[in-house]
Amino acid sequence: VRLVESGGGLVQPGGSLRLSCAASGFTFSYYAMSWYRQAPGKERDLVAVVNIAGSNADYADSVLGRFAISRDNAKNTVHLQMNSLKPEDTALYYCNARRVVPPAPYRDYWGQGTQVTVSS
Repeated sequence: VRLVESGGGLVQPGGSLRLSCAASGFTFSYYAMSWYRQAPGKERDLVAVVNIAGSNADYADSVLGRFAISRDNAKNTVHLQMNSLKPEDTALYYCNARRVVPPAPYRDYWGQGTQVTVSS
């Protein structure tokens, strides 16, 4: 099982980045996909989650209206479009896969993370 994130980097406030996560080794369409982030000294927080069909998404209040999560089940990828970035968005961003289709076990997989730094 692999989740490989890409697309992080250094961006100025107000800028945009698009994160991608390439999944392999499991049945992608059985898993809800999420992006989490963790800033230094803080807990890992949920940023956005998309359902297995890609038809419904939820967001943390702090990113609502600025970020958009999407998935492509044909390519086993999930993306996070981040616009109007702020310095407080600086964090290590992780891709997460959580099985939601029976049967159990409902496994959780994590990527290694991609760094996003918002600074002038």
